[in-house]
Amino acid sequence: MHEHPVRLLVADDLERSRLTVFFRLLLAIPHLIWLTLWGIAALFAAIANWFATLFSGTSPEGLHSFLARYVKYATQFHSYLYLAANPYPSFDGRDGYPIDLVIAPPQRQNRWTVGFRLILAVPALLLGGALAGTPSLSTRSGGSSAGGLLVAVALLAWFAILARGRQSRGLRDAAAYSLCYAAQLWSYLFLLTERYPDSSPERALPELPVRFDPVDVEAGGELRRSRLTVFFRVLLAIPHLIWLALWGLVVLFAAIASWFATLASGTTPASLHRFIARYVRYQTHVYGFLYLIANPFPGFTGAAGSYPLEALIDAPRVQNRWKVGFRVVLAIPAVIVGAAYGGVLFAAALLGWFTGLFTARMPHSLRNAGALAIRYHTQTSAYLLLLTDAYPYSGPFSRIPAEAKTQPAPAPLPEAA
Repeated sequence: MHEHPVRLLVADDLERSRLTVFFRLLLAIPHLIWLTLWGIAALFAAIANWFATLFSGTSPEGLHSFLARYVKYATQFHSYLYLAANPYPSFDGRDGYPIDLVIAPPQRQNRWTVGFRLILAVPALLLGGALAGTPSLSTRSGGSSAGGLLVAVALLAWFAILARGRQSRGLRDAAAYSLCYAAQLWSYLFLLTERYPDSSPERALPELPVRFDPVDVEAGGELRRSRLTVFFRVLLAIPHLIWLALWGLVVLFAAIASWFATLASGTTPASLHRFIARYVRYQTHVYGFLYLIANPFPGFTGAAGSYPLEALIDAPRVQNRWKVGFRVVLAIPAVIVGAAYGGVLFAAALLGWFTGLFTARMPHSLRNAGALAIRYHTQTSAYLLLLTDAYPYSGPFSRIPAEAKTQPAPAPLPEAA
């Protein structure tokens, strides 16, 4: 696939000033005022750009440049506001900010897609709300008011930075993914490009970290979907949801027993680990089927290697007893991020449901966005159920190939949330 005309640049070193982070909202007030004023001008410019592009087929250079500079500025400011970057941004959207955009020059656009741009953008707005929050009336071109993955990771990053003086790579990359999608969405709405926003997490960032997590999810299988099973997907999933709930009750008691055993010995007993791992694997299969991330009807046993969306869970390892003892408390931030990813998963599934009915396929980008959300949920479940003491990683990353695991591998990266 060709490179998207709107691309994110990331040159952030993760270092943060505790003082500016603590007062970040106060420091952002001048930018919020300026963003609102510029946003009003951008709204009228976007209307003018719509008429001009509808008649000529190309966005005029002056309007394109003005709107592109505004989207760049909005992205830089929200990177600062949501702690994805540290320096105080300029007020003109100039190049060189640690989180920046490259927006291609005007290209010829299809007049039909220009004419119906607002209608065509509705699905992207739904997913954009799950990632970057619901657009506010005062910042229609890249702002967010409440909710969304971006807000959740910023809230947790605020506490983490005050404690460590450094941003987490996972939280920063999750925020960058949300910001990238929002920038592409508003570029599409402003007719800076006719290319639809790309929801694939692996294409949002210029460089992905390579990780060796003990719990991971591999999304495989074909993208074709059966229209009949897509239409009745929720009904078909009911037996699995009932069995998952019943199995979950037994796993709860198994997890309590595992907590005492792991607290005493430092390692989860092999039998309990296998039983709980099978449940987590089955949970991943069920969610993959329910949310259209995979197509086949899953089995009821959670057998390894039996489903295209596979949870990869390593054997028991020695765990830190302090982390074991306070596991429920330590998992609270992961649960908050997981809830935000739940919104992303629901939006991807809803859009995939309509797409599957019309095209009999699940878009690759939506499948990958949903798989990222399920992966985080799987890692959170494994962490809570004491299968590992490795904290869930909230950003997109490249997984080590299966054949490479036969070679000695470095320990999991220290960047957690």
